[in-house]
Amino acid sequence: MCPGPRLAEHVTLNPLEIAANAFNAASIVLAARNNMHMWWTTLVGCVLFSYVFYTARLYADVTLQGFFIATAFVGWWRWLHGDAGQELPVRHSSPGLIVSCTAAGIAVTAGYGLLLHRFTDAYAPFVDSLVLAFSVLGQLLLIDRRVESWWCWVLVNTVAVPLYLSRGLYVTAALYVAFWVNAIVALRRWNRLAAPTASDFSGR
Repeated sequence: MCPGPRLAEHVTLNPLEIAANAFNAASIVLAARNNMHMWWTTLVGCVLFSYVFYTARLYADVTLQGFFIATAFVGWWRWLHGDAGQELPVRHSSPGLIVSCTAAGIAVTAGYGLLLHRFTDAYAPFVDSLVLAFSVLGQLLLIDRRVESWWCWVLVNTVAVPLYLSRGLYVTAALYVAFWVNAIVALRRWNRLAAPTASDFSGR
């Protein structure tokens, strides 16, 4: 992966990047703890990140922040009222749902990466698109309080660290290392929280 021509512009620490990461860190830790307050901290962090990624020419990430802002409202409601008006429980997904979601993530990565490659000056369009696709998938599973959300975040964090380092977003890259550890811890915690139910094997 070759560094982009504007790498030097992002070597100095950006106060907005630091603030965005602070809110993002809070939301990720709260999500791992299955805490409802993750949703408003997500909103604030994503608004700040939208600007940070725009200046770094990571346009797929800008799109991603808009998605997170919209779905934060949906997730907030789903966690509180998604189980017939009651709080939605933590649960597992069926094997069929896991396979179809993975296939969809790969398809979106390839398709959106090609669009960015052909029609924009995006840096590392396919890698950036993988971060987008599986972050979207992770967020949708998180909204539904599914354990498999955390497998998506493990993948996203693994890919995002070298991507952000290559653009000089050092604070963000360092935080994503911590997020990788947090995702592993969250995966173990949510596995303990999720009691086996019929819906685990029904494809819901």
